[in-house]
Amino acid sequence: MIEELLPDSVVTVEAYGGDGADAPLYPEEAALVERAVAKRQREFRAVRSCARRAMEKLGVPPQPVLPGERGAPRWPAGLAGSMTHCEGYCAAALVRAADLASLGIDAEPHGPLPDGVLASVSLPAEAQRLRRLAADRPEVHWDRLLFSAKESVYKAWFPLTGKWLDFMEADIEISVDPGERPRGGFRAALLVPGPRVGDRRVDHFEGRWAAERGLIATAVAIPHG
Repeated sequence: MIEELLPDSVVTVEAYGGDGADAPLYPEEAALVERAVAKRQREFRAVRSCARRAMEKLGVPPQPVLPGERGAPRWPAGLAGSMTHCEGYCAAALVRAADLASLGIDAEPHGPLPDGVLASVSLPAEAQRLRRLAADRPEVHWDRLLFSAKESVYKAWFPLTGKWLDFMEADIEISVDPGERPRGGFRAALLVPGPRVGDRRVDHFEGRWAAERGLIATAVAIPHG
């Protein structure tokens, strides 16, 4: 699912259900969740199992994935990546840093956001566009899709800037591909000064989305040039 949303240079590994929930951890990883509830431990193990399998696909020896600043994963030198997990699903995406400047992925259950959440994560123009999309394609929970897209944008933003990006600091416009399958793209206009990538200042991110198997997935890939 995530693989379809990213360039060919990115390797992805996904797990559904309880796959990977009993995968071994490195001691320094285990110490981070030794007091966590069982659900948190299972998700932590499963998504790191995905990450290590992705490393192997790139020919990189498996190693610990520890959180850095603001919880962002610290990847082996020469790699960029992102992880996500929700109920019944987790995924990791990795790429050689020479091929992409940054990437971000997110997956969410395909259901409506809890009451009141949309107002706290959407700009008025975004909410208006979601109403139009819902009139055309009511089978998609567009509020959840917007939330997921903003999560992917932040995950791609942070490694480039080391700064927080508020939900209200990116204006996302979602597009729908022709056809029956619920998928498409989105453009995130940055409402604060964007990161410098190479010799250019980036003022927007481009992403892709899909909804299937009870999930909504989004992904952002930032090229070097």
